[in-house]
Amino acid sequence: MQLTYSAEIEAIRTDAGFSKPVVALESTIITHGMPYPQNLDVARAVEQEVRDAGAVPATIAILNGSLHIGLDPEQLTDLAQARDVAKVSRADMAFVMAQGKSGATTVAATMIAAQAAGIEVFATGGIGGVHRGAEFTFDISADLRELALTDTIVVAAGAKAILDIPKTMEVLETYGVPVIAYGQDEMPAFWSQKSDIPAPLRCDTPQ
Repeated sequence: MQLTYSAEIEAIRTDAGFSKPVVALESTIITHGMPYPQNLDVARAVEQEVRDAGAVPATIAILNGSLHIGLDPEQLTDLAQARDVAKVSRADMAFVMAQGKSGATTVAATMIAAQAAGIEVFATGGIGGVHRGAEFTFDISADLRELALTDTIVVAAGAKAILDIPKTMEVLETYGVPVIAYGQDEMPAFWSQKSDIPAPLRCDTPQ
């Protein structure tokens, strides 16, 4: 997979990986999550949070068919104002790149790109999951299977609250994905810290 690195990420690339910790960030929040200029403000704020913690942010997106690992400030601004940007998951990632189009990466696509780039940690908001009524529609996010396929650690605020969280947990268990709550015994629910759903695993420190 051909990757294009931002100047900031390129500067810390080594034969062994990276000389500083790198955190991958998705880009659908920029193109599909909120309007301009709030989307740009949030993207910049999230990147700054990563920098303040001593790591380097790598916002991931497809620009004109090229998979970018990290966006320069101008690219971030352009993406925030772009129209007709594809929302890219595993199923359409190769197609968008082959067509030379631009696309914002979902959780699944960002995991794929992060693993290809050798980035071990990916931070996001809420992951996709099992939709309510999925026993009739089979509407299940590709994010869940991707969590089982990649080696990327995904730090998230849980599954989006509009989803069927118990069924999401069942699918993750079936796929063998370790789901670890940080500092609490319940699963978060995106904008809520707790969901009344017990977490299967818990840890209280990054170590």
